[in-house]
Amino acid sequence: MNTKVNPNKDLALYLQLKELFIDRIHNGQWEADKLIPTEQELMKEFDVSRTTIRQAISILVQEGLVEKKQGRGTIVKPRKLSGNLSQLKGFAEEVLERGQVPRSKLIRAEFKSNLHHEKSMLEVKDDEPILLIERIRLADEVPVALERTCWPKEIGEILMKHNLDEARYYEILENYNIYLNRASEKIAAINATIDEADALGIRGGEALLEMTRLSFGVNERPIEYTKTKYRNDQYHYSLELKR
Repeated sequence: MNTKVNPNKDLALYLQLKELFIDRIHNGQWEADKLIPTEQELMKEFDVSRTTIRQAISILVQEGLVEKKQGRGTIVKPRKLSGNLSQLKGFAEEVLERGQVPRSKLIRAEFKSNLHHEKSMLEVKDDEPILLIERIRLADEVPVALERTCWPKEIGEILMKHNLDEARYYEILENYNIYLNRASEKIAAINATIDEADALGIRGGEALLEMTRLSFGVNERPIEYTKTKYRNDQYHYSLELKR
């Protein structure tokens, strides 16, 4: 990988530097939540002016890759998790694909009979309970989301046999020959309540992404109704559009 700038190249020096800096972030040479080298150190390494260094770093700030901390320097921002709207994946799968370690913290798991809206979404009879599971989802020990899932009784009984702090729902169900075929999702912008903010380690009122998912099995019966609230600074959705 090229680690030098070329003054004879058509591309401006600060843009060459920007690409080199991005490579260092993506390959882990500049680690998340760590300071990058000082302007003086970068000037010496690349033999360019302070203005050129500042121009390159300014672009990284604009693109959300780094941030300037008063009195400390410039810090690499953690990379956001990305949900792909064209693929049906669980949180743990998304985290593992980014090379991070997923973990859950169980808040509660219980069968409930009074969740009428959730039961209607799952097409469950009114006199039959459903399983409610609430968890905090973490990536590399950073709280990323609050997850609230509801399942029909027969699937809930399967899930309750497992450690729900570690459970990856879709993998468990596939081991029982229960497969998800498709899902519909809705995404909304909301503000965190005080309790939600405390659980996620943010300030009350901060923006969250709320994802509501209804998943269907191969028989087209709904088997999962989930509402997940993601920290806006840790997660985003991506969508590829074609024309």
